[in-house]
Amino acid sequence: MAESPVIYLLGKLASFFENEFQHMRQGREEMIVLRGEFERIKAFLRVADSMEESNEEVKVWIKQIREVAYDAEDALDEFKLLLAHDHEGRGLLYKIPCCIRNMKARYQLTAAIKSISCRMKDICESHQRLSEKSNRDQEGSSSTCEDDTWQDHRADAVFVEKSGLVGIEEPKKKLTQWLVDGISEREVISVVGMGGLGKTTLVKQVFDDPVVKKHFPVRAWVTLSPSSKTEELLMDMLQQIASTIMKPVPSGADTMNIDWLKMMIKSFLQGRRSRYLIVLDDVWHMDKWDAVKYALPNNNRGSRIMITTRNGELAQASCTEFDGQVYEMQPLPVEQSWKLFCRKTFKKNLCPSHLQDICTDILKKCEGLPLAIVAISGVLATKDKRRIEEWDLVRRCLRSEIDGNDKLKNMKKVLSLSFNDLPYYLKSCLLQTSIFPEAHIIERMRLTRQWVAEGFVEMKDAKTMEEVADGYLNELVYRSLIHVVERDKDGRVKSYRIHGLLRKIIISKSRDQNFAAIVDEQSSAWPDRIRRCSIHNELQIGQQNLSLSHLRSLYVFGVDKFSLYRILSGDLKLLSVLDLQNAPLRRLPVQVVDMRCLKFLSLRHTQIQTVPTFIGRLQNLETLDLKHTYVTSLPVEIMKLQRLCHLLVYRYQTVSYTHYKHGFSTPAHIGALQSLQKLCYIDAEDDRTNNVISELGKLNQLRRLCILKLKKEDGRKLCWSIAKLTNLQALAVSSLRDDEDIDLQYLSSPPPLLQRIYLRGRMQALPHWIANMHSLVKLHLRWCCLKEDPLPSLQDLPNLVHLELLQVYDWHTLCFKAKGFQKLKILGLDYFEDLTFVQIEREAISSLEKLIIQRCKQLKSMPSGIEHLTKLKVLEFFDMPEELTEKLKLAEKDEDYQKVAHVPELRYGYWRDGAWDVTSVERSGEEWSSRPQDTMTKRSNLPPCWK
Repeated sequence: MAESPVIYLLGKLASFFENEFQHMRQGREEMIVLRGEFERIKAFLRVADSMEESNEEVKVWIKQIREVAYDAEDALDEFKLLLAHDHEGRGLLYKIPCCIRNMKARYQLTAAIKSISCRMKDICESHQRLSEKSNRDQEGSSSTCEDDTWQDHRADAVFVEKSGLVGIEEPKKKLTQWLVDGISEREVISVVGMGGLGKTTLVKQVFDDPVVKKHFPVRAWVTLSPSSKTEELLMDMLQQIASTIMKPVPSGADTMNIDWLKMMIKSFLQGRRSRYLIVLDDVWHMDKWDAVKYALPNNNRGSRIMITTRNGELAQASCTEFDGQVYEMQPLPVEQSWKLFCRKTFKKNLCPSHLQDICTDILKKCEGLPLAIVAISGVLATKDKRRIEEWDLVRRCLRSEIDGNDKLKNMKKVLSLSFNDLPYYLKSCLLQTSIFPEAHIIERMRLTRQWVAEGFVEMKDAKTMEEVADGYLNELVYRSLIHVVERDKDGRVKSYRIHGLLRKIIISKSRDQNFAAIVDEQSSAWPDRIRRCSIHNELQIGQQNLSLSHLRSLYVFGVDKFSLYRILSGDLKLLSVLDLQNAPLRRLPVQVVDMRCLKFLSLRHTQIQTVPTFIGRLQNLETLDLKHTYVTSLPVEIMKLQRLCHLLVYRYQTVSYTHYKHGFSTPAHIGALQSLQKLCYIDAEDDRTNNVISELGKLNQLRRLCILKLKKEDGRKLCWSIAKLTNLQALAVSSLRDDEDIDLQYLSSPPPLLQRIYLRGRMQALPHWIANMHSLVKLHLRWCCLKEDPLPSLQDLPNLVHLELLQVYDWHTLCFKAKGFQKLKILGLDYFEDLTFVQIEREAISSLEKLIIQRCKQLKSMPSGIEHLTKLKVLEFFDMPEELTEKLKLAEKDEDYQKVAHVPELRYGYWRDGAWDVTSVERSGEEWSSRPQDTMTKRSNLPPCWK
């Protein structure tokens, strides 16, 4: 993958020739020749990449090119860093030493470029021979077609994964029957087979099946990757079980030993009257099973444990020991393989006749492995169906790549081919995902901001770099190389994951290409001359001489404090990404001051309380992530960061079921940060002293703005500022106190792209402009105490998907009119003390999937018309009158109960003694049964209206 570093180098050379080249006196000719050589060689590298694995000579040549490109990039970055350091000086005393350093920098660059030019000449002597060989082997084609264009298939990706499965109904039916119809004793059901057969996919479908959900009110899904620590697995299981049964995890659980965690899990499960289902996904070794099995008790309620594993011996042993059955996964039959192949490759699910022979040959090589079929289909889906030679090239590559009986090796080859077919920018992005630990859920914004800081993202049209990066993610999803884990109801992706086998391939390629290295307890030595490094778990580095001068990115996962400071003390002057999320830090390490190239700095979930003034020296910084730290103010030096795009300084705090946000006091003149796109959460209480509200109007690149403690008298200024923010997409405003007014009536025309609005505070009237916002997707209104019913103004919003209302209006009768709120999927109603009746007319809120009603003390009957909400999946009542909840226990005897008999999930509960006492109502056949559950305090599992 030498194409990527060469292209990135040419970008830096272009900038150098534009800004610095004219000041050079020596080395000008070498610089021109060097750029010419890299430009000429770039086109050949694309073809050479496809030959790298099969041709050792090409592999060595590509490695040499890559190393030269890296060295040239280092020389340019070090030169730029020295000049930037000179420019920081001011006054006469700085002129002479700055001039000397300037001369030294140019001399060092000239010497480096001369050396690199000599190496390039030697390397390029073999270029003609390799080029001729490539032309013979690859005549008329290339591994990547420049004309291939990707369409936006964001909506398709999730549907393909959930509903586009093939050959899964019968095994799903069988496994569901084993789970539901078995004996009352605890059983283990093992699903066994080689990697890529779809074990996890099948079991996830069973796990999410409505029948299984109703039968097992207590459920948990735990992935047992080979590198996972036993205490981490048990802690994950404990948290999931506690969340499901609405019971808090005991304080200090994360520091307890393995035996204590087992005891707590067993106590939680043994004391329940409910059946539990625990899925242990991807169990590789017997010791992992031994570590958790005794925490899962036999409560004689028909509880089940499901295991997915590649280890047939482990599957048999677990089922023999605890009683149960083994299901052996089989490859897809030819007919189902063809169906899956066509569904993934061709939009109309039909293979063109002129491609049938080629596709049949390709499919044979996949040997019925779903993962292999999906991967190669992702490659073929981008090919021009009119150019049969492109398809034949894939067939020929597969024929040489996929030989022998080693199916796991075959699948890796298929996935490697899928990687090789990526354009260079997607290769870099995919390789970068290797830095995350196995089975790690990757947050979308964290990933895209890292890509931008790494330099992988190219500017396109009027899009922001983050929007372009989102497009890259969509391409990788469509090619089945990364998988969506979670989406918001408005369609935005929240997180992704990488399949374990693909991740291994990526790690291998990253090491081979000196792209990234993973350092953990198993690493025998620190890698040499690495560009990116990801450190996993505790690592005692000792007295090693760390080679860090070439490092561009450092990612830390679970590293102890000693090792962390040891690493940060190294030569990290060229570092552009420093991700210290969850690191054991109480202050920002002083070593960061020397990282002048830094673009991405994350200290999320650390114990940091203050930001030192030296932050102003990091003038290349684009992302400063202080979310969930204890920082409440920023130094005035933050204003020097003119490239800062994302400033995140806030944390959450939950007291009882009230959810508080804590922001930060921003320095005056924040409007000078012209590159800001996301600003969360600023504290506006002291606006008189620094005039922050007026300054916000200068941030014309802002996409998301969150404000806390707004005073009524500042509403007019805020409206004037918001009107100038034409790129704003999300707005959150909270008043100084819940009983204080906020006045946003002065906004004559809201930003045209505004999609999400969160307002908390009293208002004399609903802002008039909200009713005309066709772009609005999500609206949260809290403590508004309006004088007029807001529903008539909101019901015709064409794209409103999510609506939450808390003490918005003094309703006695709340009526959703016919054909109103047609797109609404989530509705939350909270704390309407005088509400006695809710009416849903026919064809009103017809798309609703989730309804939450809470703290409406006078509402004693089910909403009238709720029986017409055929798409309703979840219904929740919290702190509601007992007359209402008692009706749910009467089953067919109660008319109100029959109105919600079609809803798969129903819960009701009360806040008592500082905790939740919750009952889940589930259906078994034609009957409903109630199962009490206990407390929970985990914020992410609180009903939306409390967040």
